[in-house]
Formats: sequence, C-alpha cells, structure tokens
Amino acid sequence: MKFFNHHGYLRLEGFHPRHRMAAIRQKLLDELQRLRIWVAGKKLPGPVHNLPPFQQIAKLSTLVKLPHVHEAWMTPELLTGIGRLCGRPASLLQGSQWLLSLPGQGDWTLDGLNWHVDVAARPPDALPGIQAFVLIDDVAPRGGATLALAGSHRLSGARASLREVLNASTHLETDLRALGVTVLEMCGRAGDVFLMDMRLLHTPSVNSTSRLRMMATSRVLLRS
Repeated sequence: MKFFNHHGYLRLEGFHPRHRMAAIRQKLLDELQRLRIWVAGKKLPGPVHNLPPFQQIAKLSTLVKLPHVHEAWMTPELLTGIGRLCGRPASLLQGSQWLLSLPGQGDWTLDGLNWHVDVAARPPDALPGIQAFVLIDDVAPRGGATLALAGSHRLSGARASLREVLNASTHLETDLRALGVTVLEMCGRAGDVFLMDMRLLHTPSVNSTSRLRMMATSRVLLRS
C-alpha cells in the first residue's frame, strides 16, 4: 500500500497462471487470423499496417471482438486486491480494451509520445480509480508496452512544469527524476498485472521488436 501510494502503481508478477493467459492469447491469434491481420506469425498487407503506430493500436482495439473474455483476467481476486488499494470495495468496472501492437513499428523513443490521463481527478488529490494492465503474452523491453510516469500523481500542483519537461527536455529521464518521477515500462511475463493510479500520466509506446505485443486493460472507477 505504501509503495502504491508513493509511486502510483503496483506490479503483481505472475498474478494469473500462464495457462490462463495462453488460452486468451490463442483466441486473440484466431481473431487476428480471421481479420487477415496476423497469420502464422506474420503480418499480412492491409490498411491497418499503414497507420502510424498509435493509430494502429486504437484501430486494432476496435477491430478485435471477443465478448466477455475480460472476465478471465478481471477475476474476483483481482477486484478484491484493487479494493484494498482503494480503501473500499471496487465499485464500477468501466470496461476493457485490447492493447495490441504489431511488430516493427520503428525505433523506440520517448519523444513525441501522447502522455495523458483518462479521467480527471476531482478534487486533484483524490484517487479517481485504478487501471489494470494485463500481459497476455510476454512483452520484452521496447516491445510496445504501455509507459507511465511513476510519481506524477503527486505533482497535481506542478503539472505545468511536468508538461514543459515532457515537451522540451533533451534529457527526459534525467529531468523527470529531478521532479521525483520515473518512467515505468509495463513489460514482463504473461500473467503479470500492473495496477495504476489513474492520475498517472501514461502513453502507448513504439514496438521496436519482432514480436506481436499482446496486453489488455480494464478500468475500475470509484463512485464519488
């Protein structure tokens, strides 16, 4: 709890058994094959592949249709753990979203990323909810994992300074550390779960590897 409150995230290594994630992974692969996007470990030519990396992620999220599969990762045990971090039972599951990145999107970079929050906290120092990021398959460093700025939830009164660093810094990670913020890359092994305070700035990243990135996310909002 102390780590989560200070850094704004918690990593649950191996929370889900690999066989559970393997079943979801296979359903995803079958769906991508049905869509003629990814077949036998190769991407097929098509309009999705011509999109910029982050538009590609958004498009894949809307194309893939696997109803109710999120119930395999948003288990009662995970919701109970989220409730403990919130200090009260998790109250409103907003829905789930696929986070898929085709391989070879380009060189990995921290420049030009879309740092954002999904929900505005009101008041700014109140936790609006927790977002779970689930690794369906192994995700290597620089393999397209979601990035978050750990500690950025504590800078509600200094967001302008933080934005200035994000927009203009030529030594980003060094300048962020001076503000008490570090870049979290949510890579790891299938079954790992990252729980994130929804006040953290976060962004998609470039998949510079030769491996398909398979993650999913679910948001649990707190009733005011």
